[in-house]
Amino acid sequence: MIMGDLLEEFFRRPYVAAKVAEGKLPELWQEVVGARTAADTTELRLENHILHVRMRSSVLRQELFYQRDALKEALNERAGVRLINAVIVR
Repeated sequence: MIMGDLLEEFFRRPYVAAKVAEGKLPELWQEVVGARTAADTTELRLENHILHVRMRSSVLRQELFYQRDALKEALNERAGVRLINAVIVR
């Protein structure tokens, strides 16, 4: 086997793929919500497949609260794995 094939197979394993996606979460967040909203995000923490988001702006917080399911689906789709089961916005 070629080393590249071994690495590709390794990164396709569910646990490893989830950890890589978790590391890319801030970038994925910015892709999904945009640069302005990402700049107003003060905390982005994943715990037991629950994404905790803390926002500075109450207006943005309210808007994201109503879009939790869409955020979850968009983030999971971009991550390529089922990384998030719920989003909590504070």
